[in-house]
Amino acid sequence: MMKKQYSDELTKTILELKKKRDAIILAHNYQLPEVQDVADFHGDSLELSRKASKTDAKVIVFCGVHFMAETASILCPQKLIIMPDTFAGCPMANMINADQLKKLKEEHPKAAVVGYVNTSAEVKAELDVCCTSTNAVAVVNALKDKEEIIFVPDKYLADYVSKQTGRDLISWNGFCPTHLKILPEDIKRERKFHPFAKVMVHPECLPQVVSMADAVLSTSMMGKFAKESDAKEFIIGTEVGLIYRLKQDNPTKEFYPASERAVCPNMKRTTQEKIFWALEELKEEVKVPEDVRVRAKKSIDRMLEII
Repeated sequence: MMKKQYSDELTKTILELKKKRDAIILAHNYQLPEVQDVADFHGDSLELSRKASKTDAKVIVFCGVHFMAETASILCPQKLIIMPDTFAGCPMANMINADQLKKLKEEHPKAAVVGYVNTSAEVKAELDVCCTSTNAVAVVNALKDKEEIIFVPDKYLADYVSKQTGRDLISWNGFCPTHLKILPEDIKRERKFHPFAKVMVHPECLPQVVSMADAVLSTSMMGKFAKESDAKEFIIGTEVGLIYRLKQDNPTKEFYPASERAVCPNMKRTTQEKIFWALEELKEEVKVPEDVRVRAKKSIDRMLEII
């Protein structure tokens, strides 16, 4: 009981401080329930950055991982972008840097360069076009005139896109450690327990897992699918934090994690206490240098032109 009273008081303080600072709180779908509960907007990384660019608020508290806050900074440089925990990084985004991508581009000088939004600002500055898990297939399909396409950093998203488009992609050896924890035997086990459930998995999963799904979707599209589907039960093949959001939006439906092991420790670093201190001190700021920002924004703008 004591814990709940404390949480309620802290929540109230955060909401009051948010108004005082002219701030909005953005929370990725994988964040802790206590973080999602105080957020103004929920969504995937690009959705949230677009929300940031459209708001009149002066301060953006970005509850996610570092590349997401960077993307918000790229799209709205005039705003103060702060992260409650700047040590919340993305292992996949850290698997490639700008120098490595430059070398790959030198090896394939005629290739168009497509990069997942799960990359640093410096890597985005080297891309021709950015993509998300929602629109990666559409982006590659739009490059029909290109003989070669480099796709970084996720080799499993690249595999999925290659199968959907019929294009051979030059991929990087990157991956999401959290999604790799979801195994084919997990899907088999959950299907045995829930034979009428629809299986939704993220394209960052292993190809064997993707091939077993009823729907292969980004987190935002999973939310849409769950809401519009006649099914009453769903097996969720992504980071377990999404289930809280799905249940909030669909209280009459049931959602089961494909694997309880699919937890991203970086996404769980943010807490209400850290949000409070971020608003109190207006720290820590995430700011992309202007020369990098301008180049990186071109790859995002190109994506938005395609979709």
